[in-house]
Amino acid sequence: MVVGSVAAIGAGIAAIGAGIGIGQIGKGAVEGISRQPEAANDIRASMIVAAAFVEAVALFAVVVALLGNG
Repeated sequence: MVVGSVAAIGAGIAAIGAGIGIGQIGKGAVEGISRQPEAANDIRASMIVAAAFVEAVALFAVVVALLGNG
């Protein structure tokens, strides 16, 4: 019973970490676009790729946390 709780906490921490990471990526992208509006398309593309990597790592962490339940 305790192991399932630990797995749920691990999955929650992974989700929180992903949210913080994507927030920081968005913050940096908005600041970069505001400083160099002509580079908005390049910055936006890089932001989307970085956010996808963060989501993939967070999903991997959730799966590992839930598989460690056994």
